[in-house]
Amino acid sequence: MRRYNLRPNKRLGQHFLVDSRPLYAMLQAAELLPEDGVLEIGPGLGVLTRELCSRAGKVVAVEKDRQLIPILEDLTKDFKNICILDADVLKLDMEELREEHFGGSFKVVANLPYYITSPIIMKIIENRHLIPLAVLMVQKEVAQRLVASPGSKDYGILTIAVNMYAEVKLVCNVGKSSFLPPPKVESAVVKILLRQKPRVEVDEELFFKVVEAAFGERRKTLKNSLSRRLDIPGIDPEVIAKALEVTGIDPMRRGETLSIEEYAQLLEALKKYAGET
Repeated sequence: MRRYNLRPNKRLGQHFLVDSRPLYAMLQAAELLPEDGVLEIGPGLGVLTRELCSRAGKVVAVEKDRQLIPILEDLTKDFKNICILDADVLKLDMEELREEHFGGSFKVVANLPYYITSPIIMKIIENRHLIPLAVLMVQKEVAQRLVASPGSKDYGILTIAVNMYAEVKLVCNVGKSSFLPPPKVESAVVKILLRQKPRVEVDEELFFKVVEAAFGERRKTLKNSLSRRLDIPGIDPEVIAKALEVTGIDPMRRGETLSIEEYAQLLEALKKYAGET
């Protein structure tokens, strides 16, 4: 930072990794092979980028902060297998990225900007046909939500949305002192193994309508939350009560106690008693 007269951009949530331990934990979790393509999001000062370049066949580093581009180019000038893109990853077309730079599937390895963590994770999930694996450093609170079990305080819509399409493992926790400047929160590294098929075969749009309604009022019972918030034609409180009865789900339970499989069973019962096929 002194060499390039650089200050972290607070607006972009920049905290540069200065500890090698989580860095090598990420590299080990990524299981990189010489033929692998890797997308890195928010490379910063290239600490992770250089290690990726030395292990993978091709690295595409997407950086939104234009002042970092020439610095990254200088720091990675010895590598011929890197492409640095001045872009917002949330606006990138992943299909075009694959065609132009990889020619096949690619992994994602990144120290994510915390203010856009959830949208990036959902973009990875949406492009799971292109991305078999992602290793991400995220806010510890987000990591806890991703690996949460039904009934825990961290279990929520994000947990279900990601675990519907992936297996998530906690790799390691990362302290504030691992970054410069230190963030206000703890961090963690997660490994996300993407599924080509969802965990349960359901009408996904209706499935998430049920989940969102169930979590709409966390302190209310499942029966009350669904009765008040579920907006699907043909499904009324009577249908909800019948569906809960036939699935054996206690109507007094709360939405955060149901597993993905239970939500799938509930949806099928709701559809049946609403007269849907």
